Amino acid sequence: MSIDIGILLMRVLFGAAIAAPGAQKLFGWFGGYGLKATGGFFETIGFRPGVMFAAAASLNELVGGLLLVLGLFTPVGATAVLAAMLVAMVSVHLKNGFFATNNGIELPLLYAAAAVGIAFTGGGTISLDALLGLKSWPSRSSSAGCSYLLSLARQLPSQCGSLRCKRRVWQSTTCATFGVADFSIAAFASASPSKDYTRCWRRLAGLRS
Repeated sequence: MSIDIGILLMRVLFGAAIAAPGAQKLFGWFGGYGLKATGGFFETIGFRPGVMFAAAASLNELVGGLLLVLGLFTPVGATAVLAAMLVAMVSVHLKNGFFATNNGIELPLLYAAAAVGIAFTGGGTISLDALLGLKSWPSRSSSAGCSYLLSLARQLPSQCGSLRCKRRVWQSTTCATFGVADFSIAAFASASPSKDYTRCWRRLAGLRS
């Protein structure tokens, strides 16, 4: 029981801490700048159209965080958070090193690590997943996830100068996200990870041509 209480506390506190910045970006709540201003910032770092990418990042944080708080579709919520953190690390923080004092990757890396941990533990017994009996939900969403991430990899920019560098950065980011999603869902459902992960990697690798 103590383990489930620990998972509950981790899930709720972490999920709320992630959802709040998402609400700041999307709605301007809690002293945030709102979608238009956030979109303007996204354009300054190479994400165009800025409002679209700002909305995607905000929804990942807000919806992912709320799913974690509720313990509903827990691996999906964790993966949404992980995707946002990976993109933030690569596009904003990586060039500044590790420590948060220099705007490095320290904070998003900790968030990403927490998201991966929750994805593998699941929501615990004190969750909507447990209440609704969703521990046996199907894990074969790989093809749809791969198609989405493939389109994402084709569109997302990066801070690299060359097109080849941009492709490699986003191949790594999207495949890492897809891989963790697939394996976490499989672990949550006590099933085998989908072989579509390797197919996804081959398709993403084809972007080099």
